[in-house]
Amino acid sequence: MPSRILLDQNVPLGLRRSLSPHEVVVARQMGWSRLSNGDLIRAADENGFDILITCDRNIPYQQNLSGRRIALIEMTTGAWHVVRNYLDRVVAAVDAAAPGSYTTVTIPQPPLRRRPYSRPEP
Repeated sequence: MPSRILLDQNVPLGLRRSLSPHEVVVARQMGWSRLSNGDLIRAADENGFDILITCDRNIPYQQNLSGRRIALIEMTTGAWHVVRNYLDRVVAAVDAAAPGSYTTVTIPQPPLRRRPYSRPEP
């Protein structure tokens, strides 16, 4: 059964295509881009969204999530060039989401590439 999914403003928009069987709305479309985390969760819950996807890793520490109907999915990065290689993990989290649940989708960061060191000219 398709879900109503709200993407927080820090989630890459490319994710929308991978969630195509669902109704996917971006917080900005709702006029909610400036809402704090608590207000965003409340607004999404009150407006019938089933799932909120965010990259904000502070939500479980800032918000009391008990008693919510909306499921929250946190991605550990919002970098599209990385996320696109792990779309199956996000889709699996969406498919497994239950009302009031909180799921973290761990997306590994690629190793940092260091620039070669060059000595400054004297």
